[in-house]
Amino acid sequence: MDMKTSAPGATRTTPGAARAFLLLRTVFTVAPIAFGLDKFAGLLTDWDQYLAPWINDLVPGTAHQAMLAVGVVEVVAGLVVAFAPRFGGPLVAAWLAGIIVNLVTLGEFYDVALRDFGLLVGALALTVLAWDRRKASA
Repeated sequence: MDMKTSAPGATRTTPGAARAFLLLRTVFTVAPIAFGLDKFAGLLTDWDQYLAPWINDLVPGTAHQAMLAVGVVEVVAGLVVAFAPRFGGPLVAAWLAGIIVNLVTLGEFYDVALRDFGLLVGALALTVLAWDRRKASA
């Protein structure tokens, strides 16, 4: 087990758990911010193609404007992970769940949806580690 107890109910973070936390916190800070900013720059892909028509019909404006709003949310999510990972982890996980629903209902990009499911699990792992660290420091 990766956690050692020094007293009943007390936990101490091991070096492996600390490194895993740092890796996850870093990736879930940098990736959402980078992808969010790219919604404005459009260097990586044409993000509009990933928006399901039914979602485009629900949101005001164009698909491009919706993706700009998505970019803002992603940057904010990355910042929340950076400063409060125990809250940012679930935020990113919920956001990824929404992306997965969007992609699956789009009927395309199942490979991206599967990748995002793996990322969602990683965001939940970050959340667990962040709460354990919080308990250990209390």
